Amino acid sequence: MGRYVLRRLLQLVPVFLGTTFLIYLLVWAIPGDPFAGKCGDRQCPDAYITAMREEYNLDDNVVVQYVKYLGNLLQGDFGETFSGIEVSELIANAYPVTLKLALVALVIEAVIGLAAGVLTGLRSGGYLDNLVLVSTLFLIAIPVFVTGYVLQTFLGLRLGIIDPTVSSEARWSELLVPGFVLGSLSMAYVARLTRTSIAENRRADYVRTAVAKGLSSRRVVGVHLLRNSAIPVITFLGVDLGALMGGAIVTEGIFNIRGIGGLVFRSILTKEGATVTGVVVLLVIVYLLMNLLVDVLYAVLDPRIRFD
Repeated sequence: MGRYVLRRLLQLVPVFLGTTFLIYLLVWAIPGDPFAGKCGDRQCPDAYITAMREEYNLDDNVVVQYVKYLGNLLQGDFGETFSGIEVSELIANAYPVTLKLALVALVIEAVIGLAAGVLTGLRSGGYLDNLVLVSTLFLIAIPVFVTGYVLQTFLGLRLGIIDPTVSSEARWSELLVPGFVLGSLSMAYVARLTRTSIAENRRADYVRTAVAKGLSSRRVVGVHLLRNSAIPVITFLGVDLGALMGGAIVTEGIFNIRGIGGLVFRSILTKEGATVTGVVVLLVIVYLLMNLLVDVLYAVLDPRIRFD
């Protein structure tokens, strides 16, 4: 296992270099003046533009720019905004909020999605199965911003059950409804994926063998059927954490959550390339580490999988 993890970590290095270079290239190769509007209604002085271009190495070749950026990144330096604020400071303030929101969404979609998928997979064709299929199709068809707006209006403004907006502390209890909104689409996919996997594995030889041995239904489902059926679901959930963090812009905007999504949106509007690059690089790291964790979990769920 240790050799496998080390080998996978080494494989992540070229993936990290390739993805971060593409990100850097796409962000800093965008046409337009990055200093437009930085000095108000008047054009920025030539001395200011020259100093800023030298500060951010904008006169160098893009490969040289990336190498310098990567060297600073390996030292924990994500760069500075055009106004002189450390990008690492902005990320440190916004990242924990989005991480909490993404974890709430991940737990909600895992618990509800797995439960619905297992129940319908074991009793396919019944009333509950049809109800879950219609409900998940409904969630897939409705955009997230519509779900968020409806829940915010109905639960917050009309019934007063929740606060329409999340406070600056972003307590766990305040993130339950935004987390449901953020994870609603993935929850529908988890339920459908679990249902399909359970229904297919119910007819597998190892399940019939376990039943023939006289094992209880709870043991057959919990120990044999669910563990093998959970592998594709774990794969989806593992990579979905990064997607939830990167796709939280709409949800954070609806509930006024000051997280990574709002930071990226504001940075795109103001053409703060250093902030956009830093946030996306962080999300790439999350994706890579979650993929590694999912690969390791395969051996835990399925004893037939062995790593050399």
